[in-house]
Amino acid sequence: MSDSTARILILDDDADVAYAARMLLRRRYGEVAVLHDPAQLNGVLARGMPDVVLLDFNFTPGRTDGAEGLAALDLLRRQPQPPAVIALTAYADVPLAVEALKRGAADFITKPWDNARLVAAVDSALARRRPATGPAMHGVSGLMGDSAPMQAVRAMIAGVAPTEANVMVLGENGVGKELVARALHAQSRRAAGTFLSVDMGALPESTFESELFGHRKGSFTDAKADRAGRFQAARGGTLFLDEIGNMPLAAQAKLLTVLERREVTPVGADRPESVDVRIVSATNLDEARLFDPGVFRADLLFRLNTIVVRVPPLRERRDDVPLLARHYLALSETQYGRPARSIAPAAVDALCGHPWPGNVRALRHACERAVILGAHAEYRIDDFGLAAIALPALAPMAPTAGQTAAGVAAVATAAAGAVREEATLSSLEREAIAAALAQAQGNISHAARMLGVSRAALYRKLDKHGI
Repeated sequence: MSDSTARILILDDDADVAYAARMLLRRRYGEVAVLHDPAQLNGVLARGMPDVVLLDFNFTPGRTDGAEGLAALDLLRRQPQPPAVIALTAYADVPLAVEALKRGAADFITKPWDNARLVAAVDSALARRRPATGPAMHGVSGLMGDSAPMQAVRAMIAGVAPTEANVMVLGENGVGKELVARALHAQSRRAAGTFLSVDMGALPESTFESELFGHRKGSFTDAKADRAGRFQAARGGTLFLDEIGNMPLAAQAKLLTVLERREVTPVGADRPESVDVRIVSATNLDEARLFDPGVFRADLLFRLNTIVVRVPPLRERRDDVPLLARHYLALSETQYGRPARSIAPAAVDALCGHPWPGNVRALRHACERAVILGAHAEYRIDDFGLAAIALPALAPMAPTAGQTAAGVAAVATAAAGAVREEATLSSLEREAIAAALAQAQGNISHAARMLGVSRAALYRKLDKHGI
């Protein structure tokens, strides 16, 4: 997907690396500039904001901590209309790349890169910058939510789906990775074909080849007839390999061979069959684990992750919680023949403040419980089975600048004490906020991070409780 209007900036101190990237990209994009020193970045940005920045992380000879690149990333992310940033990193620096992703990078590429992978990453970064608009995009294939993270996911799907690139979907349990895979299929040129999902972690190693590649009659004891495998059954469509990170290494080697050759040999057959499927895979493993050769083969990973779509956890898109809750409540009301009811305002606030370790799946189950057990004119927080909803968000807090681990623990301990005293939800929330503010010495930003909410949400809570 070329874009003659796109502006790309390559920031790398290695002239050879920068030159190779520029030669590859300048045939596809409108402007490809090169910069070797991050100290000159402000001047470049003043002359015009690029759409995508390819960013190296070490510039001073002998430095390997990536601090210079992370500082440049932070500078780029602070811009009013920040560019998409793709981290360029050596294979051994994958943890650094993961840190860059946490700070807002769109993707990362390991050096030396595969040209197709680099171009696909730039294409995807550009797609994410295009706003997702129109009612059809709002709930395509069940992907609901108006938050910025979900708009970015839908924009990426819109840009990637029409291609034939393999896609890896990353995210925690319950975030909706299969919904993303189905959306990719629905918007692809293969939409009229089959979408077939396979739980790779549930396939026994002894029948792995038979299940995926098929078998011939008589090839083993229970092979009473020829049987097509999943690759043949999905021909012309999309094969979704779910829980790919749970595959044993021996099975990964077999899958790699199929992806390289684009053909399978059924068990008991004497000749291979060509396959025509698009591969979408998914895992809940974090990327540092994926790059552990003891867990996942690097050569297979590079076959699968031409494009990476990262689905945010629900706690990172809290603005979508009311919409999702009303949707799942309505579904359960219809299912169980119950009257439609509204959600009490205090319950909405509490649902938005919950960390949702089970993500959207957990919210759906909580809504089903509320419909079944709720006995009031409107849904209350205790209907959802989350009575201590304000506190779990404090449990995973990490110390921020100027804090100690003991100080963070003190906030959580104070709130936990309030639970034991069976304080009301409102007073519990107020005490947790007051404790966080005290520990943060009145710094709103630090207190908001401790509580897992945005500054704007914390200001609303302060006003609500008169703090």
